[in-house]
Amino acid sequence: MEKKLLLLRDRAGVRWTVLILLASMMFFAYMFVDVLSPLQSLLETGRGWTPNTYGTFASSEYFLNVFALFLIFAGVILDKIGVRATALLSGIIMVVGAAIKFYAVSPAFAGTGLEVWLNSWWTSFPASAKLASLGFMIFGCGVEMAGITVSKGIVKWFKDKELALAMGIEMAIARLGVFAVFRISPRIADYYGDISKPVLFVLILLFIGLICFMTYYFFDKKLEKQLGERGDEPEEPFKIGDLGILFTSKTFLIVSGLCVLYYSAIFPFQKFAANMLECRLNITNTEASDIFSYFPIGAMILTPLLGAFLDRKGKAATMLILGSLLMIACHMIFALVPAAYFTKVVAYSAIVILGVSFSLVPAALWPSVPKLVENRYLGSAYSVVFWIQNIGLMLFPMLIGWSLTVTNKDVANPMEYNYTVPMLIFASLGVLAFVLGIWLKAEDKKKGYGLELPNIKK
Repeated sequence: MEKKLLLLRDRAGVRWTVLILLASMMFFAYMFVDVLSPLQSLLETGRGWTPNTYGTFASSEYFLNVFALFLIFAGVILDKIGVRATALLSGIIMVVGAAIKFYAVSPAFAGTGLEVWLNSWWTSFPASAKLASLGFMIFGCGVEMAGITVSKGIVKWFKDKELALAMGIEMAIARLGVFAVFRISPRIADYYGDISKPVLFVLILLFIGLICFMTYYFFDKKLEKQLGERGDEPEEPFKIGDLGILFTSKTFLIVSGLCVLYYSAIFPFQKFAANMLECRLNITNTEASDIFSYFPIGAMILTPLLGAFLDRKGKAATMLILGSLLMIACHMIFALVPAAYFTKVVAYSAIVILGVSFSLVPAALWPSVPKLVENRYLGSAYSVVFWIQNIGLMLFPMLIGWSLTVTNKDVANPMEYNYTVPMLIFASLGVLAFVLGIWLKAEDKKKGYGLELPNIKK
């Protein structure tokens, strides 16, 4: 009998090296996404931004992905040109957008002709915020393209192996970037007395991430060559019409809806969390950032463990329900615990609860998508989920910024905002996500998608 060709992905050391290369760029990208999140109050006092300005800026990351449908095109591009080429393209886009954002908040931008021109229209929105938003839009295209590319790349290298564990580890490494930036960003800004310096630091890290994607390119090219030598049937090419299949699949839309509701109560919250803690605990920017920095640590530790559990035992739909309940509990604590009882211990406890929630939902959500769609449009399936998710991620920072402004009309000091209404908005999203989780579990039981079954095939 002819010996079967041993693929590159069949060698554990190689496939885990590939995972580290992919995850490294996501680590740096997550750092850049939130590099200004701990500095909201400094942007308001030092750059003349308002909560509305900051909320609009935070939303800009997703603008082109939603309104220019870039994420949909990104999925089509991914299915057409493959993982490695799309990874390189996404890395380049991220670096370009990050460079524009850095220039916008740097002292070099102040007083330039560009600043004067940008200040000549939409005068309520500062020039620095306009240009920073443009850079963030471009970066957002790259980071979301990278997200779906890395997801499909992990499926490619870990199919029928430790898929949920690999995705869990990738998410854990990416979240470590959130911890790192909440720790580093306010300290760099304080040391140099310049908000732009932490942005420059993470921009340099993005260049390193681009090198990681370049290295991955050669591993992936070798694997493709082996697959051709082994005689594997090529995947059926993607057709635009296949998008209709996704948008008419009830179960896929339930998962997409759960995703947008859940993540809209996580990532927009990250943008405002440091300032919320400053206001509720009456502490400094750095202290507030340090407290919130522990949020991704629990998720970082638990997600790979939960991924391993899913690989061997299953129960993905159940995890989605439990994760939504924990998120509701966290935001209700931030919203309703009276000031007299809201201590650092309470804040840490709520953040731990949110960290556990943020372990359960992503660990179960992303490995479930391949069970709902055919592999030939998996990249586009991820892109559609991300696109729908981006709608919420774009709208809710603006909504939170608006609600913060409306409910604090007479408050001039950004250290004294009342965050009750914004936190209740986040909690309501958790309630809706919980309802969809119950519905998804019922659909899985009825139609047998296998969401509650293990990923590893024996």
